[in-house]
Amino acid sequence: MTPSNSREHQMYPTFTAEQVATARRFADGPEQRFEPGETLYDIGAVGAPTWLVIEGTIEVVRRDGLSGEAPVTVHHAGQFSGEVNQLDGRPAIAAGRAGPDGCTALPFDATHLRALVIGSAEIGETIMRALILRRVNLIAEGGSGTILIGVPDSPEILDLQVFLNRAGLPNLVLDVRSDEEGRALVARMGVPPEDLPLIVCPTGPILRRPSVEEMAGCLGLVPALDPAKLYDVAIVGAGPAGLAAAVYGASEGLSVIVLDARASGGQAGASARIENYLGFPTGISGQALAGRAFNQALKFGAEIAIPVAVERLDCAGGELKLACAGDRHIRARAVVIASGARYRRPDVPDLATFEGSGISYWVSAVEARLCAGEEVALVGGGNSAGQAIVYLAPQVKKLHVVVRRPLADTMSRYLIDRIDALPNVELHVGSEVASLEGNRTTGLTAATFRDRRDGTLHRRELRHMFLFIGADPNAAWAASCVKTDGKGFIITGAGARALETSTPGVFAIGDVRAGSTKRVAAAVGEGAAVVAQIHAMFAEEASRETA
Repeated sequence: MTPSNSREHQMYPTFTAEQVATARRFADGPEQRFEPGETLYDIGAVGAPTWLVIEGTIEVVRRDGLSGEAPVTVHHAGQFSGEVNQLDGRPAIAAGRAGPDGCTALPFDATHLRALVIGSAEIGETIMRALILRRVNLIAEGGSGTILIGVPDSPEILDLQVFLNRAGLPNLVLDVRSDEEGRALVARMGVPPEDLPLIVCPTGPILRRPSVEEMAGCLGLVPALDPAKLYDVAIVGAGPAGLAAAVYGASEGLSVIVLDARASGGQAGASARIENYLGFPTGISGQALAGRAFNQALKFGAEIAIPVAVERLDCAGGELKLACAGDRHIRARAVVIASGARYRRPDVPDLATFEGSGISYWVSAVEARLCAGEEVALVGGGNSAGQAIVYLAPQVKKLHVVVRRPLADTMSRYLIDRIDALPNVELHVGSEVASLEGNRTTGLTAATFRDRRDGTLHRRELRHMFLFIGADPNAAWAASCVKTDGKGFIITGAGARALETSTPGVFAIGDVRAGSTKRVAAAVGEGAAVVAQIHAMFAEEASRETA
């Protein structure tokens, strides 16, 4: 249904005659006429254009469960179809059909839509806001997008759902034990329990127990990578640093590709609320910040391939190549390493057994829902841990915070003050995790903590524990080409450019760089600075070629 709220006019704006005339100059061809009921675009259509209605109407519907449809809105003359998937030609998650009187509309494929958004500041702002709000509305309504059929809260479902949520993709989980539609599909296909979950992609295919990478491929998230294409800049890592470099590079006319093995936002993307980032006095979630940066990069034409793991950087012979999972290769004039860090894992027996079954390295709405009203533990005392504590505590019965040192040694004052005001948070200073109980079937059932001062043990019955104990640099894939310090962080600044590594044309920014400031603002600043240094490098190359 068309939402009845104060932002409806922003979600479904109507262009003036003057704005329509401006938009015509950017259209991908002439007006097209559609008869009543004729389909302009269908759910799952790849490369479906945005349509600007000139006459008549477009009736938009979304998926409602496995077989139903639900109305979204009706576009009238002067209004345009689509949501953020139309910015780069990804599969449509809604369908549009000509209304009772038919429809005449102008098409804008992804390239022409981006040209319009950039070419007219006023129209561009209107379109970008509308496309983003429509995606938010589809997520809030539920029922559209990707459907997951299985046992809710199982590790397999959670892994897929966390990826979809962090990517800002609508999804719906059907409980195979109680949902008649989901159960009927499983029975009809003869799917055994060990093949669950099933994933029903908007494009139609049904996957059995897929990996995140397989699901992303079905959703059309990964563009075809042309091994012959030479990019100006290849960025490895879609955290704040990498996305900032993509935005600045693409907006300045460079051909840019961004690759990440997991999700956009990096570690910052898992932060429940960032309150000390300039310009956001009320705070912003890491996921919201990453989502805005992601769409901004798409707006300027950056290609984004997630999830695609980069396995190796090759720099032999003066040419830079990235070897990626699935025998895919990327060539680039410059490579920016923004791969951040990997979550640090404590040396606790059987820890891997409980990852995804009680042990988590981030706190999102999914994890918070799972442990609502329960007694849980969080290990770690940095700012990321503090943000997670403040977000999680109001939703649980009791939160045990396990730290080796006083919070004042490692956490910002504003977070400490806020934690002090939470009545259900109990601090265990000078303690560490000693052992875990449970199994893969039951998940985590209890944890024992050790007081490091006297060795005493304290057992707690817990089903959920969150680990925020820092991170190690994610740079092993580039080790053959760049120098690192004793901790594995990449050394920069040996040459004329401060962010360049020991290999010309290879740069490092953000948390993976030795000596970097571990703050979102610093990462964004380095993302902007590295583009300026890449331009300087290209200018020097051009001067040498013409000399």
